[in-house]
Amino acid sequence: MTDLRVVGGDLLPPSDDRRHLLSVADLTRDDVERLLATARSFAHSQERDNKKLPTLRGRLILNVFYESSTRTSSSFELAAKRLSADTMTLKAVGSSVDKGESLKDTALTLSAYDPDVIVLRHPEIGAAQFVARATDARVVNAGDGKHQHPTQALLDLHTMREAFGRLDGLQVAIVGDITHSRVARSLVQALKLVGASAILVGPPALLPVGLAPTTSDIAAIADADVVYVLRMQQERMLAGANFVPSLREYTARWGITPERLRDGQRVMHPGPMNRGVEIDARVADSDASLVVDQVRSGLIVRMAVLYDLLTTGPVAVESAVGVA
Repeated sequence: MTDLRVVGGDLLPPSDDRRHLLSVADLTRDDVERLLATARSFAHSQERDNKKLPTLRGRLILNVFYESSTRTSSSFELAAKRLSADTMTLKAVGSSVDKGESLKDTALTLSAYDPDVIVLRHPEIGAAQFVARATDARVVNAGDGKHQHPTQALLDLHTMREAFGRLDGLQVAIVGDITHSRVARSLVQALKLVGASAILVGPPALLPVGLAPTTSDIAAIADADVVYVLRMQQERMLAGANFVPSLREYTARWGITPERLRDGQRVMHPGPMNRGVEIDARVADSDASLVVDQVRSGLIVRMAVLYDLLTTGPVAVESAVGVA
């Protein structure tokens, strides 16, 4: 994982040796394979009665969330606790952010606690890079606007590998609001990195140019091993913008129903799901769904990321959890 700085609005190489996870673009395939191997090792530890490991005892992990979150926030907090780290979670609501405090001043305040890692979710693109420059902590990007969400991509790769036994050659159809999705951007990059491919499916106004092959024809999902469903991110859409005529028409044309799936396909969704809009409840609750598996993967993958940033890699993990 490489470290980036923001200077004059551009991303530049670091001037120090701190390691961050800011973008999938920072990763090599070797990085991905190492992190997924570490996550698999941690999966064994989570099957024991005592699920805590002493690995990060004495370390401080700060979770700073400027946007609402259930899965990402809770899994990062639990991941740190399962590794015996000290944790603190700060949400924008109820903090000094409500009083107008800037991201820089919040970062400087938190730096005074000498954290080892800051996990940051923020609505502005580049916020994680900014905090990485402003503090001495290692920084994990837990989502910045519609830009990047690298740990989501990693947990999705882990989920796919567990389901199919491979990543090379998998075909993934990502369906929905691609334009506003940091999940889609990160996942497309990650799939390419491991030899898988993506096709983007959705309303024409919500298909960005140049990210991956695109189509508005829902029939294109037929060739996919995985149908990856995204919700309409109305909170990121400009007021008054009409990307689709109505949610009812969106559901009729692009909603994932049992009738649109073939045998053997698996369905994923990063959450939160809007049942009856982008995904039929019969699909969400079916044997084809990997949604719960994604949540489980989120814990061990985020344990792996925190461990990897602060220690030496998967060999020590295998010793810690007692697996060969």
